[in-house]
Amino acid sequence: MNGFFVTGTDTDVGKTRISVALIELLQQQGGVIAGMKPIASGCKQTAQGLRNDDAVQLSQQANIELPYDLINPYAFEPAIAPHIAAEQVGIEIDLAKIKENFTQIKQQSDAVVVEGAGGWLVPLNKTQTMADLALALDLPIILVVGIKLGCINHALLTVKAIEDSGLLLQGWVANEIEANEQAEDIIKTLKKAISAHCLGHVPQLEVGELASMFIDVI
Repeated sequence: MNGFFVTGTDTDVGKTRISVALIELLQQQGGVIAGMKPIASGCKQTAQGLRNDDAVQLSQQANIELPYDLINPYAFEPAIAPHIAAEQVGIEIDLAKIKENFTQIKQQSDAVVVEGAGGWLVPLNKTQTMADLALALDLPIILVVGIKLGCINHALLTVKAIEDSGLLLQGWVANEIEANEQAEDIIKTLKKAISAHCLGHVPQLEVGELASMFIDVI
């Protein structure tokens, strides 16, 4: 197994929380499991350079130590769409560079959990989107559905786009990102409408709870 590509129905739906959980679950099966956040906006300037909290969390959960720039080759300070952030600093996101980094990570590990940025069709440059990156890496997809008003439409549109791409939708995770009295009904609707397996329903976590506790072992 090469790993998984984690995408979401939107930004801020908990992709990092689920990606960290997937790394942990894969580690429980044995082997060296790495994380990768190829593109990240909203990075903070540090003495070591720009750093993204999501990428740091993935790195900390992984049981292999890798250079930060290998895990997160494209880091942008403004918390805006990646292609706009890239344009502002005069660079273009190159999928070949990301694939090269992924290959280097894969050569040192048994599986890599790659976390996308934003949703499935977020533009990366003038002609390519996050879907093109997923295709380039050729990994099974895990979809994170942030449970909130409007998520049914977002989820079904994303599922269709993933299926149309020809990539395997390995499964999806219902992630409660806010209090919602209709959460159970929403998830029940999604389970009926999505043929891929629901890997878990992650509630709003209490202190000491981990998302991995609510996700099936893959």
